[in-house]
Amino acid sequence: MRQAPSDAATPGPLDGLRVIELAGVVMGPLAGQILGDLGADVIKVETVFGDVTRQYLPRRNDDMGWLALNLNRNKRSVVLDLRSERGKHALATLLETADVLLTNLRPNSLAHLDLMPDEVTAKYPRLVYATAQGFRSGSGEENRAAYDDVIQAESGVVWLNQQMTGQPFLLPTLLADKVCGLVLAQSIMAALYYRATHGRGQHVELPMLDTMFSFGLIEHVGGAVFEPPAAAFGYSRALSPFHKAFPVKDGAVCVLPYGDRNWHDFFALLGCPDWANDPRFGTRDARAKHIDELYAMVGELTRPFTTAQLLEACTEHGIAASPVRSLDEAVATDYVRDGGLFQVAEHPTEGPYRLIGSPVRYSRTPASVRRHCPHIGEHTAEILTEIGLVATDPSNRPASSPTDSTDSTESTEGHTRR
Repeated sequence: MRQAPSDAATPGPLDGLRVIELAGVVMGPLAGQILGDLGADVIKVETVFGDVTRQYLPRRNDDMGWLALNLNRNKRSVVLDLRSERGKHALATLLETADVLLTNLRPNSLAHLDLMPDEVTAKYPRLVYATAQGFRSGSGEENRAAYDDVIQAESGVVWLNQQMTGQPFLLPTLLADKVCGLVLAQSIMAALYYRATHGRGQHVELPMLDTMFSFGLIEHVGGAVFEPPAAAFGYSRALSPFHKAFPVKDGAVCVLPYGDRNWHDFFALLGCPDWANDPRFGTRDARAKHIDELYAMVGELTRPFTTAQLLEACTEHGIAASPVRSLDEAVATDYVRDGGLFQVAEHPTEGPYRLIGSPVRYSRTPASVRRHCPHIGEHTAEILTEIGLVATDPSNRPASSPTDSTDSTESTEGHTRR
């Protein structure tokens, strides 16, 4: 099924809000995408070279890399040279119409651009100013470079993987970027609620490392939650080297019996009902102490089953289970297709592409995709005209480096307030 964004889409719950996104890579743009999907008017401020994700391969056009297509949907793009006075003036004028400024620039870059939080929130008291960077401002690490790999390592995620696998593997997903993007969007909405009830905006800071510590320690604080520690950090079941899908004749199946009743039923369907009375496996506490042994033994008993047989038996007993699916298989299931979670859309210049659907369902104000990913600066003239400025031609790209940009604005008298 092919679907194109519709101007007739139901306004989302954030309809009427304007968000200025001064962010790149994944974390900040993901937060902007979420707000845009929920109805906000998200204006992405870029240099003429655009967000780095626009250059990722494969791509059909120079500024429309695969990662950018979904991250930048429901946004308008404006090119500004924030190193110039005209560019700074344009951003300042734009902020007078905005509800949210979202950025993942480090503090030293914000200082260079005259965008330090105290100054910005004083000038725009109703603005929610959200900053996100690797490390907490005011710390000795505040200007340290940080990307997903670094935060996975600093927060203990790589160490946790090492305990299970024996190797310091990074998780094969941008866990820190995406978790922080989700928390950033949530934090912005909380600050907007405060503004709605108290009339004032505020500065919201999201340090990635702090966020991932908080996220990872939910279960992995383990016995270290007590003072003095009753046991080491880490959730033993999740860290077992045998904590993986169980092998079957034609692949592997993830099975998670939960509670004594599930486990006892699972033992019975595996042909060893007496394990329910085994002092190693009969209770939750016993299983926790012998989890490596239990998982290893179960992994041998599932081998004679086919995937279909084991899934049917688990379903009959109310035991959670799933086959291990490739991504190709996962997106082809009836569940994914019927829910519109991964469908084909038609971009006006890029042609057909896969649209990643919003997972959240609202009964009155559903999320929607109203705009495809824009080209760099596609809406510069439109946006600057809205705020009473005139756009000059931003297409003269300098030949030196991607950190350079051209000025694309000049002032007219007055501007409009949103």
